[in-house]
Amino acid sequence: MKLIKTKDDYQAALKRMEILFDSPIGTPESDEADVLALLIDAYEQQYYPIEAPDPIEAIKIRMEEMQLKQVDLIDAIGGKSRVSEILNKKRKLSVDMIRNLASRLHLSANSLIGDYQLTR
Repeated sequence: MKLIKTKDDYQAALKRMEILFDSPIGTPESDEADVLALLIDAYEQQYYPIEAPDPIEAIKIRMEEMQLKQVDLIDAIGGKSRVSEILNKKRKLSVDMIRNLASRLHLSANSLIGDYQLTR
């Protein structure tokens, strides 16, 4: 086993992981898969970083996960039209909305305070 330094190393690691993926826990193959996963993760974080979604996308993702509709956020945001304005990026989130949404959707306030562009 070696560090993943190139795309070829990365591709070889992914192929090896496919072979090892269903190895029984406690076997040498399972241990190899654990270490390989760490190496793959480190390479991906460096060369293929995934940016966090903007606050509105984070809300929409959580709504989908929790099977919520816009009407379910009225108590957190304050009115049907205001929910629509927020989710369509016509209006910015207020501090109170962020607090309410963090509690209602079980999201960190940090994921909701990021900047995003309003649509026209």
